Amino acid sequence: MDPVTELAKMIDHSLLHPTMTDEDLKQGCALAKAYNVATVCIKPYAIKEALEWLKGSDVMVCAVIGFPQGNSTIDVKVFETEQACKDGAHEIDMVVNIGKVLGEDWDYVEKEIAAIVAVTKKYKAALKVIFENDYLPKDEYKIKLCEICSKLQVEFVKTSTGYGFVKGTDGKYSYEGATEHDLILMRKHSTPEVQIKAAGGVRTLDDLLKVKALGVTRIGATATATILEDAKKRFGVANASPSFTDTNTKDGY
Repeated sequence: MDPVTELAKMIDHSLLHPTMTDEDLKQGCALAKAYNVATVCIKPYAIKEALEWLKGSDVMVCAVIGFPQGNSTIDVKVFETEQACKDGAHEIDMVVNIGKVLGEDWDYVEKEIAAIVAVTKKYKAALKVIFENDYLPKDEYKIKLCEICSKLQVEFVKTSTGYGFVKGTDGKYSYEGATEHDLILMRKHSTPEVQIKAAGGVRTLDDLLKVKALGVTRIGATATATILEDAKKRFGVANASPSFTDTNTKDGY
């Protein structure tokens, strides 16, 4: 596998902003197909359409569950996951109940993740569990989540939704997303079988290479075209696909 293809297969191309229209989603899938990324991470209602738009490629479809706040009941998250898998999703990105994490109700958190795992295993779909690290002020929360996810044998643990904005003292909202500290922590406290997905702030080729060196195997990105066009130039790979320009400035990633 050439280096550009290897990097492309680390990317979940994000199509999640609430203002994105069906035409935006269709164009995003065309971009993902052209660059042969790992998945498109898409709104659940558009799973079937995405499968059609991606025909003729091996780009997979990833659906989000309980997104972005994680507040749905366990039963609702199970229903969402089951429906997404029936519609053809290959991967599921699920947000944990963040309030339960902060309240250290670990029995609830484990019960919730286990319920989703039961569905994804049934349909042979990969599960990524989103921690939303910007909301977790102590490393102990992240470590405990890694331990639970390792115990339940989820496929990935993921840093962020890209929408976990925290209000600063100036009244403005911002987020850090995938920090080096958190990625090192999550890799250290997850079993080797559990992969790490970085989401939030990975916007350049150098960003991607940096997190890759930390043990990350998947990223969420909207700057897919920029990253991979730069990779072609740096690694001297012939341009085998049409060039796109990243026009999606809506997404939290």
